[in-house]
Amino acid sequence: MATEPFLLLLDEPAAGMNPQETDELDAFICRIRDEVKIAILLIEHDMKLVMNISDQIHVMEYGKKIATGTPQEIKDNPRVIKAYLGEETDA
Repeated sequence: MATEPFLLLLDEPAAGMNPQETDELDAFICRIRDEVKIAILLIEHDMKLVMNISDQIHVMEYGKKIATGTPQEIKDNPRVIKAYLGEETDA
């Protein structure tokens, strides 16, 4: 941050954190974004964190982009649901 970057790259910053630590990280990342006015590229598997801090999400599956949109659009995207949550089957 001392060099005043325009982009902050974060790769799995919540890895190994408990829920309280992840919530604190969430608040810290939002503070950096909002106060310092810096763009953030986040690679993360913690979907709560991703949905809370993201304006735009790109979803990858096996190295290919399968969806782009707002958190709500991504949450409702059938292709994302199929890839990450699986499809419902009749019992």
